Amino acid sequence: MSFTAMQALKAYGQAANTAKIGGAGGEEAGAAKLDFGAMVKDAMNSVASDTAKAEQMAVGSTTGKVDLIEVVSAVNEAEMTLQTVVAVRDQVIRAYQDILRMPI
Repeated sequence: MSFTAMQALKAYGQAANTAKIGGAGGEEAGAAKLDFGAMVKDAMNSVASDTAKAEQMAVGSTTGKVDLIEVVSAVNEAEMTLQTVVAVRDQVIRAYQDILRMPI
């Protein structure tokens, strides 16, 4: 399954927007309040929490408390989250570089 960075950013923005508003009823009102910096911060927090969860699952696996399938799922989720954030970061850097190359 392959996502472009813009698809990932749009999906994350919609999820964050839905979480802030509490449903699909007032999406227009919440769209203006969505802050890109806050969205990036939330994404970084998500990466950190997913990575910590994967690490805890791996430790639980060594003690026999967690099934291997759960460990693989947690690691895969952390990897997907990290790849999404890296893809968005790369697109933001490219956009910034394009802006710098624009003639004045």
